[in-house]
Amino acid sequence: MALRPDEFYDHALAAANGERRLPLARMTGWDISPFEPDGLRVAPLRPPVVPEPPRHGEDPSNCEACRARDEGIWFNDSWRLTRITGVGVPLVLMLHPRDHYDMADLPDALAAELGVLSVHIVRHMQALPHISRAHVYRIGDGGAHLHIWFFARPEGQTQLYGSWMPVWDDLLPEYPADVAEADAAIVADALVASAGGTRRAGDEPSQG
Repeated sequence: MALRPDEFYDHALAAANGERRLPLARMTGWDISPFEPDGLRVAPLRPPVVPEPPRHGEDPSNCEACRARDEGIWFNDSWRLTRITGVGVPLVLMLHPRDHYDMADLPDALAAELGVLSVHIVRHMQALPHISRAHVYRIGDGGAHLHIWFFARPEGQTQLYGSWMPVWDDLLPEYPADVAEADAAIVADALVASAGGTRRAGDEPSQG
């Protein structure tokens, strides 16, 4: 059984200093870290908040993702794909179920579709010129409506390897929108050819 919130907090505090600051993460010593360890400090560890505040869209009647079920660059009956604007890496796409599901309550049939679609999206993003890898992320703490992130890593930028890439994305200047839009259309067309569905231009949310 997992530690209770108070037990977890006490366990973590045992490794902290008098200001409730934990040591720097090992990740800050990696050569792909966007930060130099000198001068960095860990934020004080805050006590647990129980019950946790609700995520956006816990109530489907107030879910922005549900209201946007017909927006995006690619659709089929169950899924939609959007391009996230205002990012620093060459392309960020997001896959959403059109109906209100989170990862844990996704029906098995849709879970199987999610796996297949994720493979196809990664395959098509990595086929773009000058894209070396497509990273896939599911977080889920901000929104209750399932959303899967796909980040394209630019060729040759080895500092953007691995788990630091979303941080680098937030540090980099905004990537040219016209280039990203054209590449997103290529991915959407390839997805139509490989997995069916339809493509059309739609509203594209900015990263926030």
